[in-house]
Amino acid sequence: MKLLEKIKTKVLAAIVAIWAWVKLKAEDWKLRDRALATWAKVKTFWARMGEKWRNTKAHKKLMAMEPLPRRMTMMLCGVFLLLGLIFGFNQLKTFMIKHFIAGMGLPPATVSTLVVTTSEWQPKLTSVGNVRAFRGVELSTEVGGLVATVPVKSGQDVKEGDLLIKLNDASDVAQLNSLKAMADLAKVINERDRQQLAIQAISKNVFDTSAADAKSKQAQVEQQTALVAKKNLKAPFSGRVGIVSINPGQYVNSGDKLLTLQTLDPIFVDFNLPQNNAEQIQVGQEVEVTTDAFKDASFTGKITAVSPKVDTNTRNIQVEAQLANPDKKILPGMFANVNIKLGDQVKLLTLPQTAVTYNPYGSTVFLAKPTGKKDKQGKDALEAQQVFVTTGATRGDQVAILKGIDEGATVVTSGQLKLKNGTPLIINNQVQPANSPNPKPQE
Repeated sequence: MKLLEKIKTKVLAAIVAIWAWVKLKAEDWKLRDRALATWAKVKTFWARMGEKWRNTKAHKKLMAMEPLPRRMTMMLCGVFLLLGLIFGFNQLKTFMIKHFIAGMGLPPATVSTLVVTTSEWQPKLTSVGNVRAFRGVELSTEVGGLVATVPVKSGQDVKEGDLLIKLNDASDVAQLNSLKAMADLAKVINERDRQQLAIQAISKNVFDTSAADAKSKQAQVEQQTALVAKKNLKAPFSGRVGIVSINPGQYVNSGDKLLTLQTLDPIFVDFNLPQNNAEQIQVGQEVEVTTDAFKDASFTGKITAVSPKVDTNTRNIQVEAQLANPDKKILPGMFANVNIKLGDQVKLLTLPQTAVTYNPYGSTVFLAKPTGKKDKQGKDALEAQQVFVTTGATRGDQVAILKGIDEGATVVTSGQLKLKNGTPLIINNQVQPANSPNPKPQE
Protein backbone atom coordinates (compact mmCIF):
# COMPACT_ATOMS: atom_id res chain seq x y z
CA MET A 1 0.00 0.00 0.00
CA LYS A 2 2.82 2.37 0.78
CA LEU A 3 4.29 1.64 -2.65
CA LEU A 4 0.98 2.50 -4.34
CA GLU A 5 0.67 5.75 -2.40
CA LYS A 6 4.22 6.64 -3.40
CA ILE A 7 3.54 5.95 -7.07
CA LYS A 8 0.29 7.97 -6.93
CA THR A 9 2.11 10.93 -5.38
CA LYS A 10 4.82 10.86 -8.05
CA VAL A 11 2.27 10.64 -10.90
CA LEU A 12 0.29 13.62 -9.56
CA ALA A 13 3.49 15.62 -9.17
CA ALA A 14 4.46 14.78 -12.78
CA ILE A 15 1.01 15.88 -14.05
CA VAL A 16 1.23 19.17 -12.15
CA ALA A 17 4.72 19.80 -13.51
CA ILE A 18 3.61 19.08 -17.10
CA TRP A 19 0.60 21.37 -16.73
CA ALA A 20 2.81 24.17 -15.41
CA TRP A 21 5.20 23.66 -18.33
CA VAL A 22 2.31 23.80 -20.83
CA LYS A 23 0.96 27.06 -19.33
CA LEU A 24 4.46 28.56 -19.38
CA LYS A 25 5.01 27.61 -23.00
CA ALA A 26 1.53 28.88 -23.90
CA GLU A 27 2.49 32.31 -22.61
CA ASP A 28 5.87 32.18 -24.37
CA TRP A 29 4.38 31.06 -27.72
CA LYS A 30 1.25 33.27 -27.35
CA LEU A 31 -0.96 30.28 -27.96
CA ARG A 32 -4.05 31.94 -26.41
CA ASP A 33 -3.89 34.91 -28.77
CA ARG A 34 -3.34 32.66 -31.75
CA ALA A 35 -6.22 30.39 -30.76
CA LEU A 36 -8.57 33.37 -30.34
CA ALA A 37 -7.53 34.79 -33.73
CA THR A 38 -8.07 31.41 -35.40
CA TRP A 39 -11.47 31.02 -33.74
CA ALA A 40 -12.51 34.48 -34.93
CA LYS A 41 -11.58 33.57 -38.50
CA VAL A 42 -13.52 30.30 -38.27
CA LYS A 43 -16.65 32.11 -36.97
CA THR A 44 -16.38 34.70 -39.73
CA PHE A 45 -16.03 31.98 -42.38
CA TRP A 46 -18.90 30.00 -40.90
CA ALA A 47 -21.17 33.11 -40.81
CA ARG A 48 -20.32 33.88 -44.43
CA MET A 49 -21.08 30.31 -45.53
CA GLY A 50 -24.32 30.38 -43.49
CA GLU A 51 -25.39 33.59 -45.20
CA LYS A 52 -24.73 32.08 -48.62
CA TRP A 53 -26.62 28.93 -47.62
CA ARG A 54 -29.67 30.93 -46.50
CA ASN A 55 -29.78 32.68 -49.88
CA THR A 56 -29.97 29.40 -51.83
CA LYS A 57 -33.10 27.79 -53.28
CA ALA A 58 -32.34 24.56 -51.42
CA HIS A 59 -32.57 26.41 -48.08
CA LYS A 60 -35.85 27.99 -49.05
CA LYS A 61 -37.30 24.61 -50.09
CA LEU A 62 -36.01 23.05 -46.89
CA MET A 63 -37.61 25.77 -44.73
CA ALA A 64 -40.87 25.39 -46.66
CA MET A 65 -41.17 21.78 -45.52
CA GLU A 66 -43.04 20.55 -42.52
CA PRO A 67 -40.92 20.31 -39.31
CA LEU A 68 -40.70 16.50 -39.29
CA PRO A 69 -39.66 16.01 -42.95
CA ARG A 70 -37.24 18.93 -42.56
CA ARG A 71 -35.55 17.27 -39.58
CA MET A 72 -35.39 13.95 -41.45
CA THR A 73 -33.80 15.58 -44.48
CA MET A 74 -31.25 17.40 -42.35
CA MET A 75 -30.42 14.19 -40.51
CA LEU A 76 -29.88 12.26 -43.81
CA CYS A 77 -27.71 15.03 -45.19
CA GLY A 78 -25.64 14.95 -41.99
CA VAL A 79 -25.25 11.16 -42.22
CA PHE A 80 -24.15 11.33 -45.89
CA LEU A 81 -21.74 14.12 -45.05
CA LEU A 82 -20.25 12.04 -42.21
CA LEU A 83 -19.88 8.99 -44.46
CA GLY A 84 -18.22 11.11 -47.10
CA LEU A 85 -15.77 12.48 -44.55
CA ILE A 86 -14.96 8.95 -43.34
CA PHE A 87 -14.45 7.69 -46.92
CA GLY A 88 -12.28 10.66 -47.78
CA PHE A 89 -10.21 10.16 -44.63
CA ASN A 90 -9.62 6.48 -45.49
CA GLN A 91 -8.60 7.35 -49.05
CA LEU A 92 -6.23 9.99 -47.76
CA LYS A 93 -4.75 7.55 -45.26
CA THR A 94 -4.22 4.88 -47.95
CA PHE A 95 -2.61 7.39 -50.26
CA MET A 96 -0.29 8.63 -47.53
CA ILE A 97 0.73 5.05 -46.59
CA LYS A 98 1.50 4.14 -50.21
CA HIS A 99 3.42 7.36 -50.67
CA PHE A 100 5.41 6.66 -47.51
CA ILE A 101 6.21 3.05 -48.51
CA ALA A 102 7.16 4.11 -52.05
CA GLY A 103 9.47 6.70 -50.61
CA MET A 104 11.17 4.10 -48.42
CA GLY A 105 12.06 1.77 -51.38
CA LEU A 106 12.74 -1.99 -51.22
CA PRO A 107 14.52 -3.27 -48.10
CA PRO A 108 18.07 -4.49 -48.73
CA ALA A 109 18.79 -8.25 -48.78
CA THR A 110 21.98 -9.98 -47.65
CA VAL A 111 23.34 -12.42 -50.26
CA SER A 112 26.55 -14.16 -51.27
CA THR A 113 28.00 -13.59 -54.74
CA LEU A 114 30.54 -15.12 -57.10
CA VAL A 115 32.36 -13.74 -60.14
CA VAL A 116 31.71 -15.98 -63.15
CA THR A 117 34.86 -17.56 -64.61
CA THR A 118 35.63 -20.25 -67.18
CA SER A 119 37.02 -23.63 -66.21
CA GLU A 120 38.28 -26.71 -68.02
CA TRP A 121 35.42 -29.11 -68.54
CA GLN A 122 35.82 -32.73 -69.64
CA PRO A 123 32.74 -33.76 -71.66
CA LYS A 124 31.61 -37.15 -70.43
CA LEU A 125 28.63 -39.37 -69.92
CA THR A 126 27.84 -40.72 -66.49
CA SER A 127 25.80 -43.71 -65.48
CA VAL A 128 25.48 -46.33 -62.78
CA GLY A 129 25.87 -50.02 -63.40
CA ASN A 130 26.36 -53.46 -61.93
CA VAL A 131 29.51 -55.54 -61.90
CA ARG A 132 29.23 -58.94 -63.59
CA ALA A 133 31.74 -61.77 -63.67
CA PHE A 134 33.52 -62.57 -66.92
CA ARG A 135 32.19 -66.09 -66.40
CA GLY A 136 29.98 -67.04 -63.49
CA VAL A 137 27.80 -70.02 -62.72
CA GLU A 138 26.02 -71.77 -59.88
CA LEU A 139 27.28 -75.37 -60.12
CA SER A 140 25.11 -78.43 -59.58
CA THR A 141 25.22 -82.13 -60.50
CA GLU A 142 23.09 -83.85 -63.14
CA VAL A 143 22.54 -86.86 -60.88
CA GLY A 144 21.87 -87.28 -57.19
CA GLY A 145 24.03 -89.20 -54.77
CA LEU A 146 26.00 -89.31 -51.57
CA VAL A 147 28.95 -86.91 -51.32
CA ALA A 148 32.19 -88.83 -51.03
CA THR A 149 34.85 -86.11 -50.93
CA VAL A 150 35.03 -82.31 -51.26
CA PRO A 151 38.63 -81.54 -52.32
CA VAL A 152 37.98 -77.81 -52.84
CA LYS A 153 37.90 -75.13 -50.12
CA SER A 154 35.88 -71.91 -49.83
CA GLY A 155 37.41 -69.00 -51.77
CA GLN A 156 39.95 -71.20 -53.54
CA ASP A 157 41.16 -70.37 -57.04
CA VAL A 158 40.79 -73.40 -59.33
CA LYS A 159 41.67 -74.19 -62.91
CA GLU A 160 39.52 -75.67 -65.62
CA GLY A 161 39.04 -79.41 -65.05
CA ASP A 162 39.88 -79.43 -61.33
CA LEU A 163 37.73 -81.77 -59.25
CA LEU A 164 35.36 -79.87 -56.97
CA ILE A 165 32.97 -82.47 -55.53
CA LYS A 166 33.01 -86.27 -55.89
CA LEU A 167 29.89 -88.36 -55.33
CA ASN A 168 29.90 -92.04 -54.29
CA ASP A 169 30.23 -94.00 -57.55
CA ALA A 170 31.28 -97.48 -56.34
CA SER A 171 28.21 -99.26 -57.73
CA ASP A 172 28.40 -97.33 -60.99
CA VAL A 173 32.09 -98.24 -61.43
CA ALA A 174 31.30 -101.91 -60.77
CA GLN A 175 28.52 -101.78 -63.36
CA LEU A 176 30.95 -100.13 -65.75
CA ASN A 177 33.52 -102.94 -65.28
CA SER A 178 30.79 -105.53 -65.93
CA LEU A 179 29.75 -103.80 -69.12
CA LYS A 180 33.38 -103.56 -70.23
CA ALA A 181 33.80 -107.31 -69.78
CA MET A 182 30.67 -108.00 -71.80
CA ALA A 183 31.85 -105.59 -74.47
CA ASP A 184 35.25 -107.33 -74.66
CA LEU A 185 33.53 -110.73 -75.00
CA ALA A 186 31.25 -109.41 -77.74
CA LYS A 187 34.28 -108.04 -79.55
CA VAL A 188 36.11 -111.39 -79.34
CA ILE A 189 33.03 -113.23 -80.64
CA ASN A 190 32.67 -110.80 -83.50
CA GLU A 191 36.34 -111.26 -84.45
CA ARG A 192 35.95 -115.08 -84.40
CA ASP A 193 32.85 -114.82 -86.60
CA ARG A 194 34.85 -112.69 -89.02
CA GLN A 195 37.44 -115.47 -89.41
CA GLN A 196 34.75 -118.14 -89.81
CA LEU A 197 32.93 -116.04 -92.40
CA ALA A 198 36.15 -115.84 -94.39
CA ILE A 199 36.18 -119.65 -94.81
CA GLN A 200 32.41 -119.82 -95.34
CA ALA A 201 31.90 -121.62 -92.01
CA ILE A 202 29.01 -119.37 -90.97
CA SER A 203 26.46 -117.28 -92.75
CA LYS A 204 26.66 -113.53 -93.24
CA ASN A 205 23.62 -113.10 -91.01
CA VAL A 206 25.40 -114.60 -88.02
CA PHE A 207 28.38 -112.29 -88.49
CA ASP A 208 26.17 -109.17 -88.74
CA THR A 209 24.37 -110.14 -85.55
CA SER A 210 27.63 -110.51 -83.61
CA ALA A 211 28.92 -107.18 -84.99
CA ALA A 212 25.77 -105.36 -83.92
CA ASP A 213 25.97 -106.97 -80.46
CA ALA A 214 29.59 -105.81 -80.07
CA LYS A 215 28.63 -102.24 -80.97
CA SER A 216 25.69 -102.32 -78.56
CA LYS A 217 27.87 -103.54 -75.70
CA GLN A 218 30.43 -100.79 -76.46
CA ALA A 219 27.66 -98.15 -76.44
CA GLN A 220 26.53 -99.38 -73.02
CA VAL A 221 30.10 -99.00 -71.78
CA GLU A 222 30.22 -95.40 -73.03
CA GLN A 223 26.85 -94.63 -71.44
CA GLN A 224 27.99 -96.00 -68.09
CA THR A 225 31.29 -94.10 -68.39
CA ALA A 226 29.34 -90.86 -68.85
CA LEU A 227 27.22 -91.71 -65.77
CA VAL A 228 30.35 -92.27 -63.68
CA ALA A 229 31.77 -88.96 -64.95
CA LYS A 230 28.61 -87.17 -63.78
CA LYS A 231 29.42 -88.30 -60.24
CA ASN A 232 32.53 -86.06 -60.40
CA LEU A 233 31.78 -82.30 -60.43
CA LYS A 234 34.68 -80.54 -62.17
CA ALA A 235 35.38 -76.84 -62.84
CA PRO A 236 34.06 -75.90 -66.31
CA PHE A 237 36.48 -72.94 -66.40
CA SER A 238 39.11 -71.24 -64.26
CA GLY A 239 37.89 -69.02 -61.48
CA ARG A 240 37.32 -68.59 -57.76
CA VAL A 241 35.05 -70.88 -55.77
CA GLY A 242 32.49 -69.35 -53.44
CA ILE A 243 31.47 -70.55 -49.98
CA VAL A 244 31.49 -74.35 -49.84
CA SER A 245 28.78 -75.63 -47.51
CA ILE A 246 28.71 -79.26 -48.78
CA ASN A 247 30.20 -81.94 -46.50
CA PRO A 248 31.14 -85.58 -47.09
CA GLY A 249 28.30 -87.94 -46.30
CA GLN A 250 25.64 -85.42 -47.34
CA TYR A 251 23.06 -86.53 -49.90
CA VAL A 252 22.39 -84.15 -52.79
CA ASN A 253 19.69 -84.24 -55.42
CA SER A 254 20.17 -83.51 -59.08
CA GLY A 255 19.90 -79.78 -59.81
CA ASP A 256 20.72 -78.65 -56.26
CA LYS A 257 22.97 -75.55 -56.20
CA LEU A 258 26.14 -76.73 -54.55
CA LEU A 259 28.61 -73.84 -54.98
CA THR A 260 29.41 -70.84 -57.17
CA LEU A 261 32.36 -70.37 -59.51
CA GLN A 262 33.27 -66.87 -60.74
CA THR A 263 36.01 -65.63 -63.07
CA LEU A 264 37.11 -62.27 -61.61
CA ASP A 265 39.83 -61.19 -64.04
CA PRO A 266 38.79 -59.64 -66.37
CA ILE A 267 35.34 -58.51 -65.23
CA PHE A 268 32.32 -56.84 -66.86
CA VAL A 269 30.29 -53.77 -65.92
CA ASP A 270 26.75 -53.46 -67.33
CA PHE A 271 25.12 -50.02 -67.42
CA ASN A 272 22.43 -48.13 -69.31
CA LEU A 273 22.49 -44.83 -71.20
CA PRO A 274 19.60 -42.79 -72.67
CA GLN A 275 18.85 -43.30 -76.34
CA ASN A 276 19.83 -39.65 -76.98
CA ASN A 277 23.46 -40.68 -76.41
CA ALA A 278 23.40 -43.51 -78.95
CA GLU A 279 25.53 -41.53 -81.43
CA GLN A 280 28.21 -40.88 -78.79
CA ILE A 281 28.64 -44.51 -77.73
CA GLN A 282 31.15 -46.67 -79.60
CA VAL A 283 32.85 -49.98 -78.97
CA GLY A 284 36.41 -49.39 -77.76
CA GLN A 285 35.72 -46.15 -75.88
CA GLU A 286 37.57 -45.78 -72.60
CA VAL A 287 35.55 -45.86 -69.39
CA GLU A 288 36.47 -45.05 -65.81
CA VAL A 289 34.73 -46.96 -63.03
CA THR A 290 34.59 -46.23 -59.31
CA THR A 291 32.87 -48.20 -56.57
CA ASP A 292 31.65 -47.33 -53.10
CA ALA A 293 33.76 -50.16 -51.70
CA PHE A 294 37.03 -48.55 -52.92
CA LYS A 295 36.37 -44.81 -52.87
CA ASP A 296 39.98 -43.79 -53.51
CA ALA A 297 40.55 -46.21 -56.40
CA SER A 298 39.40 -46.00 -60.00
CA PHE A 299 39.47 -48.70 -62.64
CA THR A 300 39.79 -48.17 -66.38
CA GLY A 301 38.43 -50.33 -69.15
CA LYS A 302 36.82 -50.25 -72.56
CA ILE A 303 33.35 -50.68 -73.99
CA THR A 304 33.13 -54.16 -75.47
CA ALA A 305 29.51 -54.29 -76.65
CA VAL A 306 26.46 -52.10 -77.19
CA SER A 307 22.99 -53.63 -77.25
CA PRO A 308 21.46 -53.60 -80.76
CA LYS A 309 18.04 -52.57 -79.39
CA VAL A 310 16.52 -49.92 -77.13
CA ASP A 311 14.45 -50.93 -74.11
CA THR A 312 10.89 -49.90 -74.94
CA ASN A 313 10.03 -49.36 -71.26
CA THR A 314 12.91 -47.06 -70.29
CA ARG A 315 14.19 -45.94 -73.74
CA ASN A 316 17.70 -46.82 -72.58
CA ILE A 317 20.51 -48.69 -74.31
CA GLN A 318 22.40 -51.40 -72.45
CA VAL A 319 26.19 -51.14 -72.66
CA GLU A 320 28.86 -53.61 -71.59
CA ALA A 321 32.40 -52.62 -70.56
CA GLN A 322 35.31 -54.87 -69.67
CA LEU A 323 37.80 -54.01 -66.92
CA ALA A 324 41.11 -55.51 -65.90
CA ASN A 325 40.90 -56.79 -62.33
CA PRO A 326 44.31 -58.30 -61.54
CA ASP A 327 43.97 -57.75 -57.79
CA LYS A 328 40.44 -59.19 -57.92
CA LYS A 329 39.12 -56.32 -55.78
CA ILE A 330 35.94 -55.77 -57.76
CA LEU A 331 33.39 -58.48 -57.12
CA PRO A 332 30.29 -59.44 -59.13
CA GLY A 333 27.13 -57.68 -57.97
CA MET A 334 28.86 -54.50 -56.83
CA PHE A 335 27.34 -51.10 -57.57
CA ALA A 336 29.57 -49.07 -59.92
CA ASN A 337 29.75 -45.44 -61.11
CA VAL A 338 30.71 -45.26 -64.78
CA ASN A 339 32.22 -42.23 -66.58
CA ILE A 340 32.74 -42.21 -70.34
CA LYS A 341 35.07 -39.51 -71.66
CA LEU A 342 33.94 -37.77 -74.85
CA GLY A 343 36.67 -35.92 -76.76
CA ASP A 344 39.03 -33.22 -75.51
CA GLN A 345 38.48 -30.77 -72.67
CA VAL A 346 36.54 -27.55 -73.36
CA LYS A 347 36.22 -24.22 -71.54
CA LEU A 348 32.80 -23.42 -70.13
CA LEU A 349 31.29 -20.91 -67.73
CA THR A 350 30.36 -22.69 -64.51
CA LEU A 351 28.25 -21.76 -61.50
CA PRO A 352 27.21 -23.52 -58.31
CA GLN A 353 23.93 -25.29 -58.88
CA THR A 354 22.42 -23.31 -55.97
CA ALA A 355 22.81 -20.09 -58.00
CA VAL A 356 20.32 -21.25 -60.66
CA THR A 357 16.58 -21.13 -60.08
CA TYR A 358 14.78 -23.71 -62.24
CA ASN A 359 11.25 -22.75 -63.32
CA PRO A 360 8.77 -24.20 -65.82
CA TYR A 361 9.25 -21.12 -67.99
CA GLY A 362 13.08 -21.23 -67.88
CA SER A 363 16.14 -21.13 -65.67
CA THR A 364 17.15 -17.79 -64.12
CA VAL A 365 19.96 -16.27 -62.08
CA PHE A 366 20.29 -12.93 -60.27
CA LEU A 367 23.13 -10.58 -61.14
CA ALA A 368 24.54 -7.97 -58.75
CA LYS A 369 24.49 -4.77 -60.86
CA PRO A 370 25.94 -1.40 -59.73
CA THR A 371 23.39 1.41 -59.45
CA GLY A 372 25.88 4.27 -59.85
CA LYS A 373 25.22 5.44 -56.28
CA LYS A 374 27.15 5.08 -53.06
CA ASP A 375 25.99 3.30 -49.92
CA LYS A 376 26.54 4.46 -46.33
CA GLN A 377 30.06 3.01 -46.32
CA GLY A 378 30.98 4.86 -49.50
CA LYS A 379 31.02 1.72 -51.65
CA ASP A 380 29.21 1.23 -54.94
CA ALA A 381 25.58 0.34 -54.25
CA LEU A 382 24.39 -2.88 -55.90
CA GLU A 383 20.92 -4.09 -56.85
CA ALA A 384 19.52 -7.39 -58.11
CA GLN A 385 18.75 -8.00 -61.77
CA GLN A 386 17.13 -11.27 -62.90
CA VAL A 387 18.26 -12.78 -66.22
CA PHE A 388 17.40 -15.99 -68.09
CA VAL A 389 20.16 -18.50 -68.74
CA THR A 390 20.58 -21.71 -70.73
CA THR A 391 22.12 -24.47 -68.63
CA GLY A 392 24.20 -27.40 -69.85
CA ALA A 393 25.63 -30.50 -68.24
CA THR A 394 26.27 -30.79 -64.53
CA ARG A 395 29.47 -31.88 -62.79
CA GLY A 396 29.41 -32.40 -59.04
CA ASP A 397 28.15 -29.18 -57.45
CA GLN A 398 28.61 -27.20 -60.68
CA VAL A 399 26.43 -26.56 -63.72
CA ALA A 400 27.60 -25.29 -67.10
CA ILE A 401 26.05 -22.03 -68.39
CA LEU A 402 25.78 -21.99 -72.18
CA LYS A 403 23.97 -18.68 -72.72
CA GLY A 404 22.67 -15.70 -70.75
CA ILE A 405 25.66 -14.28 -68.84
CA ASP A 406 29.24 -13.26 -69.68
CA GLU A 407 32.52 -13.99 -67.98
CA GLY A 408 33.26 -11.55 -65.17
CA ALA A 409 29.63 -10.98 -64.20
CA THR A 410 28.81 -11.07 -60.48
CA VAL A 411 26.12 -13.67 -59.77
CA VAL A 412 24.13 -14.17 -56.56
CA THR A 413 24.87 -17.70 -55.30
CA SER A 414 22.61 -17.84 -52.23
CA GLY A 415 19.72 -15.82 -50.81
CA GLN A 416 18.01 -15.28 -54.18
CA LEU A 417 14.64 -16.57 -52.97
CA LYS A 418 13.93 -13.19 -51.34
CA LEU A 419 15.04 -11.12 -54.34
CA LYS A 420 13.29 -9.39 -57.21
CA ASN A 421 14.43 -6.85 -59.77
CA GLY A 422 15.77 -3.72 -58.11
CA THR A 423 16.28 -5.16 -54.63
CA PRO A 424 19.28 -3.47 -52.92
CA LEU A 425 21.99 -5.96 -52.03
CA ILE A 426 24.28 -6.37 -49.05
CA ILE A 427 27.18 -8.67 -49.96
CA ASN A 428 28.39 -11.19 -47.38
CA ASN A 429 30.75 -13.82 -48.81
CA GLN A 430 31.93 -15.32 -45.55
CA VAL A 431 29.96 -18.49 -46.31
CA GLN A 432 29.80 -19.81 -49.87
CA PRO A 433 27.71 -22.70 -51.23
CA ALA A 434 29.39 -25.92 -52.36
CA ASN A 435 31.15 -25.48 -55.71
CA SER A 436 33.31 -28.58 -56.16
CA PRO A 437 33.51 -30.51 -59.46
CA ASN A 438 34.22 -33.72 -57.55
CA PRO A 439 32.39 -33.56 -54.22
CA LYS A 440 32.93 -36.28 -51.67
CA PRO A 441 30.48 -37.14 -48.89
CA GLN A 442 31.59 -36.25 -45.40
CA GLU A 443 32.05 -39.08 -42.97
